[in-house]
Amino acid sequence: MRVTVDQLKKGEEGQIVDFNLDMIPLKLLEMGCLPGNCVKLIQKAPLGDPLYLNINDSHLAIRLETAKEIIVEK
Repeated sequence: MRVTVDQLKKGEEGQIVDFNLDMIPLKLLEMGCLPGNCVKLIQKAPLGDPLYLNINDSHLAIRLETAKEIIVEK
């Protein structure tokens, strides 16, 4: 099932299959946010923004609007 990263629940994992290149900062691409890599939602902030993720053993926080542009396969 394909969903965007913002739709993952805490602890869920998915494999990145696609994203909107124009909306993803270059820094995320350098940290491994690329198709084929595994992403796990570790935690959401109390108001839902930002999201704390683990992408190929790199921990990072991304904005909700960016998470909506990353499509993963659960």
